[in-house]
Amino acid sequence: MAELTVDMTYASALFQAAEESGREKNVLDDAGEILEVMKDNPELEAFVKSPAIAAEEKKEVLCNIFEGKIEQELMNFICILIDKGRIMHFDRMVRKYEEIYNTRDGSVTGVLYSVEPVSQDRLEKFQKETSKLLGENILLINEIDKSLIGGVKIMVDGRVIDASIRSRFNRLASEIRL
Repeated sequence: MAELTVDMTYASALFQAAEESGREKNVLDDAGEILEVMKDNPELEAFVKSPAIAAEEKKEVLCNIFEGKIEQELMNFICILIDKGRIMHFDRMVRKYEEIYNTRDGSVTGVLYSVEPVSQDRLEKFQKETSKLLGENILLINEIDKSLIGGVKIMVDGRVIDASIRSRFNRLASEIRL
């Protein structure tokens, strides 16, 4: 729970810095690109997250890769995370930043859990249906949950829409016990 507070604190600070320069969306887009680069290059991600590598070396490598290609506020933020030993939580901080951005934009962020990744078309369809059902503009992030067996589970602001096969099995099992 404390980690969520730390993530929100750092994300809020980044949002505030981006807001002062009017670059909130650019920072969000750049952060998403950095996460993609890390995902596509596991060696780079392991290097950046390794506690055995000096902070200065990490910052030098990341500056060589990203300097001038991303917003300066984000580059400074990454350097601070490295100095504070919190770079391993960058992805969670970006998600919190996105939640702040979407809230300011009038949207609510939720999570769609599925056994396998959902296509962008299907994700948009789920967003549209969930928005209609809840009466809010919902933006969904797809996360993998192998325990579902099949189907999906959507969580938005503490509310759960459970259309997973596991929940159907559980309901059926409780009906049989009655």
